[in-house]
Amino acid sequence: MVDRLFSDAALVELYDVLCPWEQRGDLDFYLELVMSAKAVLDVGCGTGALLHRAREIGHAGRLCGLDPANAMLDVARTRSDIEWIHGDLDAVAWDRQFDLVVMTGHAFQVLVDDDELRRSLATIRSALTEDGRFAFETRNPLVRSWERWTPDNAAEITDASGADVRVCNEFETPVTDVVRFTTTFTSPRWDQPQLSSSTLRFLDAPSLSVFLSEADLTVTEQFGDWDRQPLTDTSPEIITIARRGKASAPWNATRTHEGSPPRHSLLSRRATLGWPPLRMVRY
Repeated sequence: MVDRLFSDAALVELYDVLCPWEQRGDLDFYLELVMSAKAVLDVGCGTGALLHRAREIGHAGRLCGLDPANAMLDVARTRSDIEWIHGDLDAVAWDRQFDLVVMTGHAFQVLVDDDELRRSLATIRSALTEDGRFAFETRNPLVRSWERWTPDNAAEITDASGADVRVCNEFETPVTDVVRFTTTFTSPRWDQPQLSSSTLRFLDAPSLSVFLSEADLTVTEQFGDWDRQPLTDTSPEIITIARRGKASAPWNATRTHEGSPPRHSLLSRRATLGWPPLRMVRY
């Protein structure tokens, strides 16, 4: 089921206000990849900001956005020169049609169940051309950023009507590699608060490597932040670029980036990190 903050048209109107391009490091990172690809699939495309920008600055190839939330796609469809498909990865099938597949805004983390994740990765691999790339990010669980998902870290924005809106997240305990939280929207102009419940999975690097390897996707690059810094225990993100091909080698403590120490502590699965809760960046 789609989270209410992505399926309710009134809440969707707040999304790009909460998550403006200028305050997101991920979109510029992905835009560079998109502009170098001929055919691009954006899984969990949301309001279509990434593909809109690519077309605006001259991408002339195929751009396709997939999203399970009709309310988000209603915003995306303001451009008709991009393909927009309502659904998720279980509802589609492509055979080697895209040389780039992206999942931005932590959309990858909505794949909570092992079987769903395996099916989704299989669909992505099938969609990729022989030399195609899959680029996505997931929050580094070692940083435990869910601890900042509290009402004390609320954000205040102004909607299109000029109403002040307060937005806060609150996570549930206990926390494992799956985190459940509630987003609450309140405004003096509203009769009552609006609530949305979400569930996300926070895979560590070794676990992620196993799933990619099973899907016959090879990790070619991995970064810890949007400036392409090496992945370390304290990195906010696990940003991954993978290709079709031989299965990825299992993550181990000897696999390091130049200049960074072995990451023995990555061998245990823990829970959560990422964008401050109010800058939801989709998830």
